[in-house]
Amino acid sequence: MNVTESTTVGEIAAANPAAVKVFQKYGIDFCCGGKRPLGEVCRERGIGEDEVLSEIERASAPRQGESRDWSRADLAELMNYIVSTHHEFMKMELPRLAQMAAKVREAHGAAHPEVIEIERVFLGLKEEIDGHLMKEEMVLFPLIERMEAASKAGAGLPPAHCGSVNNPIRVMEHEHENAGRALAEMRQLSNGYAVPADACNTFRAYYHGLQEVEADLHQHIHLENNILHPRASRLEAGF
Repeated sequence: MNVTESTTVGEIAAANPAAVKVFQKYGIDFCCGGKRPLGEVCRERGIGEDEVLSEIERASAPRQGESRDWSRADLAELMNYIVSTHHEFMKMELPRLAQMAAKVREAHGAAHPEVIEIERVFLGLKEEIDGHLMKEEMVLFPLIERMEAASKAGAGLPPAHCGSVNNPIRVMEHEHENAGRALAEMRQLSNGYAVPADACNTFRAYYHGLQEVEADLHQHIHLENNILHPRASRLEAGF
C-alpha cells in the first residue's frame, strides 16, 4: 500500500493490521477516528509522520534470527534469543490483545458469539503463558546456563533443587501441549481467523494479533522442544 499524508489511519490499519500496535503505542484512534488522514493526526499529536511509518514498516517485517541454525549455537545464546525475541513479544502482545478481546466482545459479541469463547480460551492461554515464561526465566534457563558454563570449565554437574534438568523440561513441554490445544481451539472457533464482513478495524487487528501469537508460539515451542531441551538433556547426561 502506498501511504501518503492524506491516507487515513483507518485505511492503513485495514490494509496492514501490524500498524495497529504502532497506532496504539502513540494513542492514535484508528477505529472511531479512522477517517482522519495520518498526516493531520500526526501533526495534531506532535508526532513525526516518517517515524510512525518507519515503525509500521519494522512491525511488518519478519524478525531476524528465525532462519538461523540454532542447533550449533551456545545454549546461553539460544536462551537469550528466546527471551529477547519470543518472551518479550508475549509480554507486550498478550496484555494488548486482552484489552482488544474485551472491546471486540463488547462490540460484536451479540452478533458473533464465537468471540466470547475465543476470549475465554485466550485469557486461559495468557494466564498459563505468563507463568510459563517466569518458570523458564527463573528456573530452567538459569539451570541450563550453569550446566553449560560448568561443562566448558571442566567442572562437575552443578547442583539443582529440581534434581535433573529433565524435570522442569517435562513441565515446560506439558504446558507447551496445553498452549497448542488452546491455539487449535481458537483457530477452530474463528473458522481459521476468517474476519466477518461487518468487522471493524479493531476486530480485524485482534484476529491478526491472535495469528501472530500463534505463529510466534509455534516457533518458540519448536526452538525449545526440538533444540534446547534435547541438547540440555544430552549435556546433563555427558557429565
